[in-house]
Amino acid sequence: MGTFVGHMVPGLALTLLGLWHTINTIRAYFLKGPSNFRIRFWYPFGGSLSKLKHLELILILSFSVFAILMQILDYPFFRFAYRLDNFEHATMFLHLVVFAGFTLSAELIHSLDILSGVVGILAATVFGQELFLLRFHSADHVGLEGHYHWLLQLIVSISFIVALAATFFPTSFPAALVLSISVVFQGCWFMIMGFMLWVPQFVPKGCVMVLAEVSSDYMLGAISCNSKEADLRAKALANLQFSWILSGILIFTGCICLKLAGKCTLIRGQSTEYEQLHSRGVDLPVSIDGFKQAHTLQL
Repeated sequence: MGTFVGHMVPGLALTLLGLWHTINTIRAYFLKGPSNFRIRFWYPFGGSLSKLKHLELILILSFSVFAILMQILDYPFFRFAYRLDNFEHATMFLHLVVFAGFTLSAELIHSLDILSGVVGILAATVFGQELFLLRFHSADHVGLEGHYHWLLQLIVSISFIVALAATFFPTSFPAALVLSISVVFQGCWFMIMGFMLWVPQFVPKGCVMVLAEVSSDYMLGAISCNSKEADLRAKALANLQFSWILSGILIFTGCICLKLAGKCTLIRGQSTEYEQLHSRGVDLPVSIDGFKQAHTLQL
Protein backbone atom coordinates (compact mmCIF):
# COMPACT_ATOMS: atom_id res chain seq x y z
CA MET A 1 0.00 0.00 0.00
CA GLY A 2 3.04 2.25 0.09
CA THR A 3 2.33 3.59 -3.40
CA PHE A 4 -0.14 5.93 -5.05
CA VAL A 5 -2.09 3.01 -6.54
CA GLY A 6 -1.93 1.18 -3.22
CA HIS A 7 -3.83 4.03 -1.61
CA MET A 8 -6.14 4.95 -4.47
CA VAL A 9 -7.61 1.53 -5.25
CA PRO A 10 -8.56 0.55 -1.66
CA GLY A 11 -9.68 4.13 -1.05
CA LEU A 12 -12.00 4.14 -4.04
CA ALA A 13 -13.38 0.73 -3.08
CA LEU A 14 -14.09 1.85 0.49
CA THR A 15 -15.70 5.06 -0.70
CA LEU A 16 -18.07 3.24 -3.06
CA LEU A 17 -18.89 0.66 -0.39
CA GLY A 18 -19.59 3.37 2.17
CA LEU A 19 -21.80 5.33 -0.22
CA TRP A 20 -23.74 2.16 -1.04
CA HIS A 21 -24.34 1.52 2.65
CA THR A 22 -25.17 5.14 3.42
CA ILE A 23 -27.87 5.37 0.76
CA ASN A 24 -29.36 1.97 1.61
CA THR A 25 -29.32 2.65 5.35
CA ILE A 26 -31.20 5.92 4.92
CA ARG A 27 -33.68 4.36 2.49
CA ALA A 28 -34.34 1.39 4.78
CA TYR A 29 -34.92 3.66 7.78
CA PHE A 30 -37.43 5.91 6.03
CA LEU A 31 -39.26 3.01 4.36
CA LYS A 32 -39.53 0.80 7.43
CA GLY A 33 -39.85 3.51 10.04
CA PRO A 34 -38.07 3.75 13.40
CA SER A 35 -39.95 0.82 14.94
CA ASN A 36 -39.09 -1.70 12.19
CA PHE A 37 -35.58 -0.60 11.27
CA ARG A 38 -32.69 -3.01 11.84
CA ILE A 39 -29.04 -2.54 11.02
CA ARG A 40 -27.57 -4.52 8.14
CA PHE A 41 -23.85 -5.05 7.65
CA TRP A 42 -24.38 -5.76 3.96
CA TYR A 43 -27.12 -4.90 1.48
CA PRO A 44 -28.38 -7.16 -1.31
CA PHE A 45 -28.97 -5.92 -4.82
CA GLY A 46 -32.62 -5.77 -5.82
CA GLY A 47 -34.78 -5.02 -8.82
CA SER A 48 -33.27 -6.03 -12.14
CA LEU A 49 -30.08 -7.06 -10.31
CA SER A 50 -31.85 -9.41 -7.89
CA LYS A 51 -30.00 -12.36 -9.44
CA LEU A 52 -26.82 -10.70 -8.18
CA LYS A 53 -28.18 -10.45 -4.66
CA HIS A 54 -24.89 -11.35 -2.98
CA LEU A 55 -22.72 -9.23 -5.26
CA GLU A 56 -21.52 -6.95 -2.45
CA LEU A 57 -20.18 -9.83 -0.36
CA ILE A 58 -18.66 -11.51 -3.41
CA LEU A 59 -16.89 -8.30 -4.41
CA ILE A 60 -15.56 -7.72 -0.89
CA LEU A 61 -14.31 -11.30 -0.71
CA SER A 62 -12.74 -11.23 -4.17
CA PHE A 63 -11.15 -7.82 -3.74
CA SER A 64 -9.69 -8.77 -0.36
CA VAL A 65 -8.18 -12.02 -1.65
CA PHE A 66 -6.74 -10.14 -4.63
CA ALA A 67 -5.28 -7.47 -2.33
CA ILE A 68 -3.67 -10.12 -0.12
CA LEU A 69 -2.04 -11.72 -3.15
CA MET A 70 -0.75 -8.34 -4.34
CA GLN A 71 0.80 -7.71 -0.93
CA ILE A 72 2.41 -11.14 -0.72
CA LEU A 73 3.74 -10.81 -4.27
CA ASP A 74 5.07 -7.31 -3.44
CA TYR A 75 3.26 -5.40 -6.21
CA PRO A 76 4.51 -3.95 -8.57
CA PHE A 77 7.65 -6.13 -8.43
CA PHE A 78 5.79 -9.47 -8.23
CA ARG A 79 8.27 -11.30 -6.07
CA PHE A 80 8.20 -13.02 -2.70
CA ALA A 81 9.92 -10.30 -0.71
CA TYR A 82 8.57 -11.34 2.72
CA ARG A 83 8.45 -7.72 3.84
CA LEU A 84 6.87 -7.18 7.24
CA ASP A 85 4.81 -4.15 6.20
CA ASN A 86 3.35 -6.13 3.29
CA PHE A 87 2.19 -8.82 5.69
CA GLU A 88 0.67 -6.15 7.92
CA HIS A 89 -1.31 -4.78 4.98
CA ALA A 90 -2.34 -8.28 3.93
CA THR A 91 -3.55 -9.05 7.46
CA MET A 92 -5.93 -6.08 7.32
CA PHE A 93 -7.54 -7.59 4.23
CA LEU A 94 -7.54 -11.04 5.85
CA HIS A 95 -10.14 -9.91 8.37
CA LEU A 96 -12.31 -8.65 5.52
CA VAL A 97 -12.07 -12.12 3.98
CA VAL A 98 -13.23 -13.66 7.26
CA PHE A 99 -16.15 -11.24 7.54
CA ALA A 100 -17.31 -11.54 3.93
CA GLY A 101 -16.80 -15.31 3.80
CA PHE A 102 -18.74 -15.97 7.00
CA THR A 103 -21.56 -13.57 6.10
CA LEU A 104 -21.93 -15.07 2.64
CA SER A 105 -21.97 -18.59 4.08
CA ALA A 106 -24.59 -17.62 6.67
CA GLU A 107 -26.74 -16.08 3.95
CA LEU A 108 -26.49 -19.13 1.70
CA ILE A 109 -27.68 -21.46 4.48
CA HIS A 110 -30.45 -18.98 5.41
CA SER A 111 -29.13 -18.44 8.93
CA LEU A 112 -28.16 -14.79 8.74
CA ASP A 113 -30.89 -13.63 11.13
CA ILE A 114 -29.77 -16.06 13.82
CA LEU A 115 -26.10 -15.23 13.27
CA SER A 116 -26.53 -11.46 12.90
CA GLY A 117 -24.73 -10.87 16.19
CA VAL A 118 -21.73 -12.87 15.01
CA VAL A 119 -21.69 -10.92 11.75
CA GLY A 120 -21.66 -7.68 13.74
CA ILE A 121 -18.76 -8.86 15.87
CA LEU A 122 -16.78 -9.86 12.77
CA ALA A 123 -17.47 -6.46 11.22
CA ALA A 124 -16.19 -4.79 14.39
CA THR A 125 -13.05 -6.93 14.37
CA VAL A 126 -12.28 -5.74 10.84
CA PHE A 127 -11.94 -2.20 12.15
CA GLY A 128 -10.40 -3.29 15.44
CA GLN A 129 -7.60 -5.19 13.75
CA GLU A 130 -7.14 -2.40 11.22
CA LEU A 131 -6.70 0.06 14.08
CA PHE A 132 -4.32 -2.28 15.92
CA LEU A 133 -2.12 -2.84 12.88
CA LEU A 134 -2.22 0.83 11.85
CA ARG A 135 -1.20 1.89 15.34
CA PHE A 136 1.99 -0.14 15.30
CA HIS A 137 2.54 -0.06 11.56
CA SER A 138 2.48 3.75 11.72
CA ALA A 139 5.08 3.82 14.49
CA ASP A 140 7.86 4.33 11.93
CA HIS A 141 5.96 7.06 10.08
CA VAL A 142 7.10 10.49 11.19
CA GLY A 143 6.47 14.05 10.15
CA LEU A 144 3.65 14.76 7.74
CA GLU A 145 3.15 11.10 6.80
CA GLY A 146 2.81 10.22 10.47
CA HIS A 147 0.22 12.97 10.90
CA TYR A 148 -1.86 11.66 8.00
CA HIS A 149 -1.71 8.17 9.50
CA TRP A 150 -2.70 9.50 12.91
CA LEU A 151 -5.79 11.12 11.40
CA LEU A 152 -6.56 7.83 9.65
CA GLN A 153 -6.39 6.04 12.99
CA LEU A 154 -8.90 8.54 14.34
CA ILE A 155 -11.38 7.63 11.59
CA VAL A 156 -10.84 3.89 12.08
CA SER A 157 -11.37 4.32 15.83
CA ILE A 158 -14.79 5.81 15.15
CA SER A 159 -15.61 2.93 12.79
CA PHE A 160 -14.61 0.38 15.43
CA ILE A 161 -16.61 1.98 18.23
CA VAL A 162 -19.70 2.48 16.10
CA ALA A 163 -19.50 -1.07 14.71
CA LEU A 164 -19.62 -2.37 18.28
CA ALA A 165 -22.54 -0.05 19.04
CA ALA A 166 -24.37 -1.27 15.94
CA THR A 167 -23.85 -4.87 17.06
CA PHE A 168 -25.22 -4.31 20.56
CA PHE A 169 -27.97 -1.90 19.46
CA PRO A 170 -29.17 -3.36 16.13
CA THR A 171 -32.11 -0.95 15.82
CA SER A 172 -30.04 2.23 16.18
CA PHE A 173 -30.25 4.31 13.03
CA PRO A 174 -27.58 6.82 14.17
CA ALA A 175 -25.09 3.99 14.75
CA ALA A 176 -25.78 2.52 11.31
CA LEU A 177 -25.49 5.90 9.62
CA VAL A 178 -22.27 6.92 11.38
CA LEU A 179 -20.75 3.54 10.52
CA SER A 180 -21.52 4.02 6.84
CA ILE A 181 -20.22 7.59 6.89
CA SER A 182 -17.00 6.50 8.58
CA VAL A 183 -16.37 3.95 5.82
CA VAL A 184 -16.81 6.69 3.20
CA PHE A 185 -14.47 8.89 5.23
CA GLN A 186 -11.84 6.15 5.38
CA GLY A 187 -11.97 5.70 1.63
CA CYS A 188 -11.70 9.42 0.92
CA TRP A 189 -8.81 9.78 3.35
CA PHE A 190 -6.93 6.91 1.74
CA MET A 191 -7.22 8.67 -1.60
CA ILE A 192 -6.13 12.00 -0.12
CA MET A 193 -3.09 10.27 1.37
CA GLY A 194 -2.29 8.81 -2.02
CA PHE A 195 -2.27 12.24 -3.63
CA MET A 196 -0.58 14.20 -0.85
CA LEU A 197 2.12 11.67 0.02
CA TRP A 198 2.89 10.03 -3.32
CA VAL A 199 2.30 12.63 -6.03
CA PRO A 200 5.08 15.27 -6.16
CA GLN A 201 2.74 17.92 -7.60
CA PHE A 202 0.57 17.77 -4.46
CA VAL A 203 3.38 17.91 -1.91
CA PRO A 204 2.83 20.94 0.37
CA LYS A 205 4.98 24.02 -0.09
CA GLY A 206 8.31 23.77 1.69
CA CYS A 207 8.28 19.95 1.73
CA VAL A 208 9.80 17.34 -0.58
CA MET A 209 9.35 13.64 -1.24
CA VAL A 210 12.00 11.38 0.26
CA LEU A 211 12.18 7.61 0.31
CA ALA A 212 15.27 7.02 2.39
CA GLU A 213 16.13 5.15 5.56
CA VAL A 214 18.35 7.20 7.81
CA SER A 215 19.34 4.31 10.08
CA SER A 216 18.13 0.91 11.16
CA ASP A 217 16.17 2.51 13.98
CA TYR A 218 14.84 5.61 12.29
CA MET A 219 13.06 6.08 8.99
CA LEU A 220 11.95 9.27 7.32
CA GLY A 221 8.40 9.52 6.13
CA ALA A 222 7.47 9.86 2.49
CA ILE A 223 7.46 13.64 2.96
CA SER A 224 10.18 15.70 4.59
CA CYS A 225 9.69 19.40 5.31
CA ASN A 226 12.57 21.84 5.13
CA SER A 227 11.64 23.82 8.24
CA LYS A 228 9.48 23.70 11.33
CA GLU A 229 7.19 26.32 9.85
CA ALA A 230 6.71 24.28 6.67
CA ASP A 231 5.98 21.18 8.73
CA LEU A 232 3.37 22.98 10.82
CA ARG A 233 1.81 24.48 7.70
CA ALA A 234 1.60 21.07 6.01
CA LYS A 235 -0.04 19.51 9.08
CA ALA A 236 -2.48 22.40 9.31
CA LEU A 237 -3.37 21.80 5.67
CA ALA A 238 -3.98 18.12 6.48
CA ASN A 239 -6.29 19.15 9.32
CA LEU A 240 -8.23 21.40 6.97
CA GLN A 241 -8.53 18.60 4.43
CA PHE A 242 -9.83 16.35 7.19
CA SER A 243 -12.54 18.86 8.12
CA TRP A 244 -13.44 19.71 4.52
CA ILE A 245 -13.85 16.07 3.52
CA LEU A 246 -16.03 15.38 6.55
CA SER A 247 -18.13 18.44 5.75
CA GLY A 248 -18.59 17.28 2.17
CA ILE A 249 -19.66 13.81 3.28
CA LEU A 250 -22.13 15.26 5.79
CA ILE A 251 -23.59 17.61 3.17
CA PHE A 252 -24.05 14.67 0.80
CA THR A 253 -25.64 12.60 3.58
CA GLY A 254 -27.98 15.43 4.52
CA CYS A 255 -29.10 15.86 0.91
CA ILE A 256 -29.78 12.14 0.60
CA CYS A 257 -31.77 12.20 3.84
CA LEU A 258 -33.91 15.11 2.65
CA LYS A 259 -34.51 13.57 -0.76
CA LEU A 260 -35.36 10.08 0.47
CA ALA A 261 -37.41 11.40 3.39
CA GLY A 262 -39.77 13.15 0.98
CA LYS A 263 -40.11 10.15 -1.31
CA CYS A 264 -40.51 7.57 1.44
CA THR A 265 -42.98 9.73 3.37
CA LEU A 266 -45.12 9.97 0.25
CA ILE A 267 -44.98 6.21 -0.30
CA ARG A 268 -45.83 5.47 3.33
CA GLY A 269 -48.66 8.01 3.21
CA GLN A 270 -50.16 6.38 0.13
CA SER A 271 -49.84 2.98 1.80
CA THR A 272 -51.64 4.26 4.90
CA GLU A 273 -54.47 5.73 2.80
CA TYR A 274 -54.84 2.42 0.96
CA GLU A 275 -55.04 0.52 4.24
CA GLN A 276 -57.68 2.94 5.52
CA LEU A 277 -59.74 2.59 2.35
CA HIS A 278 -59.38 -1.18 2.47
CA SER A 279 -60.55 -1.30 6.08
CA ARG A 280 -63.55 0.89 5.20
CA GLY A 281 -64.38 -1.45 2.34
CA VAL A 282 -64.39 -4.37 4.75
CA ASP A 283 -66.55 -2.53 7.27
CA LEU A 284 -69.13 -1.46 4.68
CA PRO A 285 -70.63 -4.92 3.96
CA VAL A 286 -70.81 -5.57 7.69
CA SER A 287 -72.79 -2.36 8.18
CA ILE A 288 -75.13 -3.24 5.32
CA ASP A 289 -75.71 -6.72 6.71
CA GLY A 290 -76.48 -5.23 10.11
CA PHE A 291 -78.98 -2.83 8.56
CA LYS A 292 -80.71 -5.67 6.69
CA GLN A 293 -80.98 -7.75 9.85
CA ALA A 294 -82.48 -4.84 11.79
CA HIS A 295 -84.95 -4.12 8.98
CA THR A 296 -86.03 -7.79 8.88
CA LEU A 297 -86.66 -7.84 12.63
CA GLN A 298 -88.85 -4.76 12.37
CA LEU A 299 -90.94 -6.42 9.69
